[in-house]
Amino acid sequence: MTNEILVEKLSNLPKEPGVYFHKNLAGEIIYVGKAAVLKNRVRQYFQTSRNRDPKTEALVLEIADVDWIEVESEIEALFLEAEMIRRYLPRYNILLRDDKSNLYVRIDMKSVYPSVSYTRRPLDDGALYLGPYLNGFSVKRAMKYLRKIFPYSMHLILPNRPCLQYHIGLCPGPESGSLDSKVYKEILKRLIMYLKGERVQLVNELEREMHSAAKKKEFELAAQLRNQLFALRNLSKQVIFSDRENMDLSRDHALNDLSQLLGLKKIPRRIEGYDISHMSGVDTVASMVVFTNGVADKGAYRKFKMRILGNDDFAHMNEVLSRRLSEKHNNWPLPDLFLIDGGKGQLGAALMVLSERDIKRPAIGLAKQFEEIIVKKGWPLIEIDSKKILALNGVVMESDDFYTIKLPSNSHVVKLLQRIRDESHRFAISYHTVLKTKRQTSSLLDDIPTIGPETRKKLLRTFGSYKGIQQARQWELEKIVGEKRAIILRQYMRPHRKDEI
Repeated sequence: MTNEILVEKLSNLPKEPGVYFHKNLAGEIIYVGKAAVLKNRVRQYFQTSRNRDPKTEALVLEIADVDWIEVESEIEALFLEAEMIRRYLPRYNILLRDDKSNLYVRIDMKSVYPSVSYTRRPLDDGALYLGPYLNGFSVKRAMKYLRKIFPYSMHLILPNRPCLQYHIGLCPGPESGSLDSKVYKEILKRLIMYLKGERVQLVNELEREMHSAAKKKEFELAAQLRNQLFALRNLSKQVIFSDRENMDLSRDHALNDLSQLLGLKKIPRRIEGYDISHMSGVDTVASMVVFTNGVADKGAYRKFKMRILGNDDFAHMNEVLSRRLSEKHNNWPLPDLFLIDGGKGQLGAALMVLSERDIKRPAIGLAKQFEEIIVKKGWPLIEIDSKKILALNGVVMESDDFYTIKLPSNSHVVKLLQRIRDESHRFAISYHTVLKTKRQTSSLLDDIPTIGPETRKKLLRTFGSYKGIQQARQWELEKIVGEKRAIILRQYMRPHRKDEI
């Protein structure tokens, strides 16, 4: 791109929040950033009077093109920035790619009195994780404002008396003993709605409840709901959240290129990725990850424990698709594209299920070794055009039943499909590891007399693992299982402790 064209492009930058992409001469994305005002932030890179560090100086020298996606708010830009960095792995974002920079908001809704906390290492523990967010400071600041509207507890272990936050109205006070668990969980559900970008729906819901309470002459409740509405509307003055579904998909190159590559009639808004994980045919699991508008939608992820035994990826892929498309899950929306981790065999097993159920949805495979896209010839809704593939610098090879498409490794499409495949692989391995650990731990605890299934669950829930139980103090064990069983437990676990002589 010539300097004149770049200058013209910079002059057209909007004054809205969004995510911007710096590219080099080869069209490779080398940096992804977010901005409260795109026009101001992006132009700063090209101001010669600014003092820049060596990394930024090197980045600016490589910039040949700039692109961007407008969003509705800064927090949406924060979320989208994290997802795009994970997708493209730009080399100048190396500091942001550090795992220590990723922050999740954790809410354990399965507890009687759920707590809200922050973590950098999400676990497969049944809790709800929102994120990841790269700017932990901004997220924590936003949560402080939201806490004034939706009071929540941050106590992992309840104190013996009401905390200071309770007295100033930021904590509902589960430790006081007077908090209704159902009422508290309703407050948290609204907080979650807001964090997920369902702001409009939440405001409408609060307005309906406020008017309903006023008609019933429940004026105290109506006033409380009115105050929440005013606070939500004023929140934009401090930290702005927004609706993720308002993202301009036409600016997402990967989704556009994928639609062009496969000849799809519309951009695939919902993509589901599938993977199988096991170790020598034991503890076999399958994962289903969902990307909505090109972004990971972790709340829609699902995991399956395989019923078919042994090491047969084709049979397991057939099983997971059969179960996902069963009547039991009719409430799950069908994807605009199925992405199968594997080659012709795995894709063929998945397509067999779609054919049997007469589900006409696009489905492709992604072979691991060379990142080749596998497409079944004649599959509904997919039209392979070699000219379109050539326009994306790709090549297509034909066999009797399949097309094999090879794109450059820095292609937007490859980056997106890799991101979905890697996420499905990570999620499957995570569940497999949980099952493996539970099986190994349960086998050790099964041999201890007086320790039944419920007690085992309580111990593991409290201490996290067999090792955690081993390292627990005597009084901690007594608190969970009582004095007599704690003595028996300690006697049977003692031979396994390496730190004792």
